[in-house]
Amino acid sequence: HIQVGQKVLAIGNPFGLEGTLTTGIVSSLGRTIKDEKGTQLEGMIQTDAAINPGNSGGPLLDSQGNVIGINTAIYGPGGNIGIGFAMPIARARTMVEDFKAGRSVGRPLLGVSVVPVSGDLAEALELPSAGGLLIQDVSPGSAAASAGLRGARQLVAIGNVQLGVGGDLITAIDGKRVERNDAITRALAKKRPGDKLELTIFRAGRNSAVTVTLGEDSGDPI
Repeated sequence: HIQVGQKVLAIGNPFGLEGTLTTGIVSSLGRTIKDEKGTQLEGMIQTDAAINPGNSGGPLLDSQGNVIGINTAIYGPGGNIGIGFAMPIARARTMVEDFKAGRSVGRPLLGVSVVPVSGDLAEALELPSAGGLLIQDVSPGSAAASAGLRGARQLVAIGNVQLGVGGDLITAIDGKRVERNDAITRALAKKRPGDKLELTIFRAGRNSAVTVTLGEDSGDPI
């Protein structure tokens, strides 16, 4: 499985230069970003491998040559600044299968941004030490908003980082305890718009079950 820090390679045709190979590492998992049209892309792989205009649609490979993602976006309009994003390959495969079957190829959309918390940090925030994914933002009108999920109520300083607190903590997805930062990504890769996502959340000192009917994001991801 994909891990933060592992080596990756990106292949594409930046600026028309065919067959260009760049290298880097996985910087983070489960990123939520928005493209220039405002389309929200969830569960993205963040990498510092150079991704420039023309790389979109090319593969992101691990050091064994396995395709782990499809290069999708870069941060900032000025070209590569060391922050690129790739769609996980499992989700891309689902989209291809849907296209071949004549189904909608829209991506399932939950509509949250999260950060992982556990251990001492979780306990300091009066959350279960086993931790989970702490919701930072809930997109208005999204599936998460319709299900009543709550984002952060205030910001606190944790070292040099600002962390949103007071939101729901996702501790399990479809009955499986959250143990990985990319748990939402992996769950959505198996879903289609309109499918149900069963969440266990920790809110106000107690666990609750929430069923979310996933929305659809059919915008162009590139």
